[in-house]
Amino acid sequence: MLRAFHRKAPFLFFNGNTFAAIGRELTLALFSDLPSGRRKEASSAVAHYIAGVLDRGAMVQIIDELCRAADMTPGMRVKTLGGSVRGVITRVLDDGRVAVRPDGAASEMISLPENLLPDEGGARRKAEG
Repeated sequence: MLRAFHRKAPFLFFNGNTFAAIGRELTLALFSDLPSGRRKEASSAVAHYIAGVLDRGAMVQIIDELCRAADMTPGMRVKTLGGSVRGVITRVLDDGRVAVRPDGAASEMISLPENLLPDEGGARRKAEG
């Protein structure tokens, strides 16, 4: 809706910035459960969409990727995008990154949530093995 208002240009003198700022603040409120850095990235993506810099598909993809962090919890089994490393999330850091203990390892690796996928089959394989 804010993008449509910006396109209709009901105000003079840089109305895009006005509507982008409103969108930014709404996004910060709507995604308050995200870590601070991810919330800022989401608000920036929405503001760029409103100003016409991003298309809708790109903005939705960015928001989806940023929200993946909210779905990850300690104890959840994950794998890397290529599937080469599988493990368990041990903790979620304040900045939204996650600590993962790879299967068979004593140490943790730190990863961005967008680099991980849920590993539904991992628990089954581990139980069978």
